[in-house]
Amino acid sequence: MEQSTIPALLQAIPLPSVLIGRGERILGANEAALTLLGKGIVGRHFITAIRQPNVLDAIETTLRERGQRKARYLGSDGDQDTTFDVTCSKVQTDLGTGVLVCFEDVTHLEKAGQMRRDFVANVSHELRTPLTALMGFIETLQGPAKGDPAATERFLGIMAGEAARMERLVQDLLSLSRVEADERVRPTEPLDLGALLKSVVHSIRPLAEEASVEIAMTLPEEGVTIPADDDQVRQVFTNLIENAIKYGGADKTVHVTLRTQDHAPSLRGPGAVVEVRDEGPGIDAIHIPRLTERFYRVDSHRSREMGGTGLGLAIVKHIVSRHRGRLRIESEPGQGSTFRVILPRLPQT
Repeated sequence: MEQSTIPALLQAIPLPSVLIGRGERILGANEAALTLLGKGIVGRHFITAIRQPNVLDAIETTLRERGQRKARYLGSDGDQDTTFDVTCSKVQTDLGTGVLVCFEDVTHLEKAGQMRRDFVANVSHELRTPLTALMGFIETLQGPAKGDPAATERFLGIMAGEAARMERLVQDLLSLSRVEADERVRPTEPLDLGALLKSVVHSIRPLAEEASVEIAMTLPEEGVTIPADDDQVRQVFTNLIENAIKYGGADKTVHVTLRTQDHAPSLRGPGAVVEVRDEGPGIDAIHIPRLTERFYRVDSHRSREMGGTGLGLAIVKHIVSRHRGRLRIESEPGQGSTFRVILPRLPQT
């Protein structure tokens, strides 16, 4: 490799790459490497440019011995921490033996791995609490409360509630798994959205009456048809209306409104907009961007008391995404909350 060809060859490499040669100085670097390591690194000793001991050790070992060495480089792009897999390979140039150092960005893989670890930790935590309660009550029934009908009746009721909580969590996990598996397959079956909302409100009205909540529904006179998976869209609005009932407060009204848009800007086409609005305490703005994260709760204790698993809005987000729609959340403390679902609408015939 001649000195004059080094810049062109490095620019042809799609990864951030530097070539270290005589005097352990950097002979060249492509634009991606200059962005990662700094603009003035060419001509400097590689130690002053890279500075991370594990990468420096890999480079020094490659300079001394044959073979290829790998290391991990940790950095930051200003918005997030970044992770690179570094490969050091010995090369021959007209200036002698050198080392080609390539940086492969694996930040997305690290984030995916961290998400999996967090998910397992969250599921374990959510299951541990009811399991611990069940084990404690079983020990009590086998010991101090053995033969006590009143205690047995009370503890069995609590155990049934904890078991139901675990069942809800498992069901939500299965729902989330199914939705994610189908997320790239766009539904095509026509669905009467107004009729579905009437059905959802009818089935959920006993829960509203028990909570002393009124449901006010506003639908357009003409039918609204969308391409959709009936079961999944039903799950979306059941979840949103149930949440509005649970967290909106007693003696309040939950407003369910369906309207159409000839041109929904976020969809670049005709849309159907469903708003579920409660008159509850509202949500602080700091929480809104994270509401659709798995297991994220504004008030963990209250959510668990209400029977929430922390997965409902994550499931809603994935279903809406599968239908190529948009989910918008608006809320202010003391002003209630509005969950707006915008879905593509079939043209009227």
